[in-house]
Amino acid sequence: MPTTRLKLHSMGFSRWLNRTVGFFVFFILDIVDFLLCFTYKTLDFFFESEWKPCYCCPPPEAKPIAAGGSRVGKMIVSERSGEYSKVVSLTRTKIHLDEISDTLYSRPSLLNRLTKLVKCFKKDVVKCCDESKKRSPSTKKTLLTVNSTVVEKLQRTPRWSDCHCTFCTSWLSSSNHSLFVNVQQPKDNKAQENVVFIHGFLSSSTFWTETLFPNFSDSAKSNYRFLAVDLLGYGKSPKPNDSLYTLKEHLGMIERSVISQFRLKTFHLVAHSLGCILALALTVKHPGAIKSLTLLAPPYYSVPKGVQGTQYVMRKVAPKEVWPPMAFGASVASWYEHISRTVSLVLCKNHHLLEFLTRLLTRNRMRTYLIEGFLCHTHNASWHTLHNIIFGSGSKVEAYLDHVRDNVDCEVTVFHGGRDELIPVECSYGVKRKVPRARIHVVPDKDHITIVVGRQKEFARELELIWRRSTTPQLHSIN
Repeated sequence: MPTTRLKLHSMGFSRWLNRTVGFFVFFILDIVDFLLCFTYKTLDFFFESEWKPCYCCPPPEAKPIAAGGSRVGKMIVSERSGEYSKVVSLTRTKIHLDEISDTLYSRPSLLNRLTKLVKCFKKDVVKCCDESKKRSPSTKKTLLTVNSTVVEKLQRTPRWSDCHCTFCTSWLSSSNHSLFVNVQQPKDNKAQENVVFIHGFLSSSTFWTETLFPNFSDSAKSNYRFLAVDLLGYGKSPKPNDSLYTLKEHLGMIERSVISQFRLKTFHLVAHSLGCILALALTVKHPGAIKSLTLLAPPYYSVPKGVQGTQYVMRKVAPKEVWPPMAFGASVASWYEHISRTVSLVLCKNHHLLEFLTRLLTRNRMRTYLIEGFLCHTHNASWHTLHNIIFGSGSKVEAYLDHVRDNVDCEVTVFHGGRDELIPVECSYGVKRKVPRARIHVVPDKDHITIVVGRQKEFARELELIWRRSTTPQLHSIN
């Protein structure tokens, strides 16, 4: 009993210390992010001759503007409602309805009152930007209600703070702007089944191609076609500055670049972290095509009734704590738009230098594919993907799991590292409660990354076993 009390007392003191230190640390970060807001506005104007909006304050009041019938490209009509802002993209032939997470704007801090003081200044800046973009009215007009901040977000030119190296901009030379897909298939091109791999946040297809692909058995390599995709905004895939990286955009690009491009009628799905949300959404959209669903560290948080899902998930993933380090990093990336842009400016813009230094310091003994995945993205892509997918899908994942349980007839397997400090193991157990047939494998002493990296041979065999169990008695060639 004395030992138990001592442990409880120690745990309570640790939590108190974590919260106390965190209060002061994040208050300082609030101030830094506040100052960086004006710093970047000045730099953006200097380098790009235009004020750029940000998400520091709530969006300005929607206002009516006239849209001519001859207008080409995108126009955004925004109306905030509940957890999301409704976004409509208008072109000459199509109307697209989409959603952006309210966490982009609603990130309460101790400096909220200070930011309200400069709200008038920001309104003047946005008004100035709007006036600079006015065009002469056309003969045929339609009155629309437009959120000017979101419109400015979608009319950006390439940012000066992003990397412009050949690797990061290779997609600009392509005419179709499809996602980059790394394909490994049998030499005779007669694979019997397909496997689609979806990576997680701040990663790329190399997370799979450098670990699993070389370790699959000869039998698997002769029977399966492996397709590892770089998500929109990551790796060698397009990183458009006119994108808000919403769930609909991510799914649409995967469907067009993978499912349609390679004419997949049936396939196995393997996804990690953020990719699990996209995999579940794909399973809901294509229930008859999924042969097996394998999720690694799925970010599923059961949202209590009456609680706003987006805000609840953001506070679970990014609790504003300084310990453990993974939680601190997630908090900085989630709560501070301008600090995270600074990190992107320093690291992502100089990823080649960091890769060179890593090879030099380790005498070329360390492979740098994780650095490539972690750094080869834009701040626009990472910021919007984090909020619109991980946080924005907070209340949707539960519905996806219900649909998988009731309407999808495929094997569901979940792997989770026992020492995962970013996505707790409880998330996987939550999946099990929602989908009772799901098989849960908790791997002791492994974290969010080493659930694959370092045990790739073992995990490759586990995947092959899953696929064999899911295989129908009669196989048909896909070619």
